[in-house]
Amino acid sequence: MGQLDKLLDRNKAWADGIKSQDPDFFVRLSNQQAPEYLWIGCADSRVPANQIVDLMPGELFVHRNVANVVVHTDFNCLSVLQFAIDVLKVKHILVVGHYGCGGVKAALHNEGFGLISNWLRHVQDVRDKYGPVLDQLTSEQDRVDRLCELNVVEQVGHVCQNNIVQEAWRRGQPLTVHGFVYDVADGILRDMGLSIACEADRESTRQNSIDELVMRPVRAGRQKK
Repeated sequence: MGQLDKLLDRNKAWADGIKSQDPDFFVRLSNQQAPEYLWIGCADSRVPANQIVDLMPGELFVHRNVANVVVHTDFNCLSVLQFAIDVLKVKHILVVGHYGCGGVKAALHNEGFGLISNWLRHVQDVRDKYGPVLDQLTSEQDRVDRLCELNVVEQVGHVCQNNIVQEAWRRGQPLTVHGFVYDVADGILRDMGLSIACEADRESTRQNSIDELVMRPVRAGRQKK
């Protein structure tokens, strides 16, 4: 018996379950993907994009990396952006961080190692930029979670600064960039109140989001159990 036979069995059961509900689902899926959303999120295994927003395969285009970072020189991310915008014509880009992110925590405390240290330098730039904001928090968990929130705001800004997004706006293509934080503890997406649909609104919307963020408690949007 192969080591991954359980996964293959689960895959077959999953596919059979979908086909029992919709016999033509995979035929349609194989002919075209037409998602309206691009999800840029963390690679953390506890943050499964499609399941969180209850969308089926083909409805969400996904890019994930450690700490949901958008870097202007990351050709992987840029290729995803260009394909999503220019080919798939997505209407919404969702930048999604999550509370308790291990990458963000490592960046906060300079705990990276090897290659990951270089990658987390991007999050440390966010940490250093907002040092006074983070220093006001007495709880380590609050500092980690606030940095998770601030990191989303900064990465939304990076998406909006990208020439692929800028060119889409210039030609009048409908495209809005949003910021969210997912709470692993309750499964709820927290809207950062950050939605940017044109270059004219980019900086004012981002700054308003930061101003509101630092004035409210960490995890203010978290639902109580």
